[in-house]
Amino acid sequence: MFRIRKNDMVKVISGNNKGKTGRVLVVYPKRERVIVEGINFIKRHTRPSQNNPQGGIVEKEAPIHVSNVQLLHNNKPTKVGYKDLKDGKKVRYSKETGEVIDTN
Repeated sequence: MFRIRKNDMVKVISGNNKGKTGRVLVVYPKRERVIVEGINFIKRHTRPSQNNPQGGIVEKEAPIHVSNVQLLHNNKPTKVGYKDLKDGKKVRYSKETGEVIDTN
């Protein structure tokens, strides 16, 4: 099970963008990668098409490995764990504070 989900705020903990924060836009569980808003830009050379008649060089976010990001909870980086509640729900929780982050 993945500890990072869409719309989570994360901090990059290694690589060229170390220290930057952003919101997760897309999660690719099979590839173990996430796309984070404003992080890891690449330049893509595109040929003219109907959608982009001019063509040219387009900058867009590239996927980053999930091990290089850490969840921000209350604006602090935290490790994420899972635990079962008494009513049978499985929830994510912060390992530092023990607070429940959200429910499934």
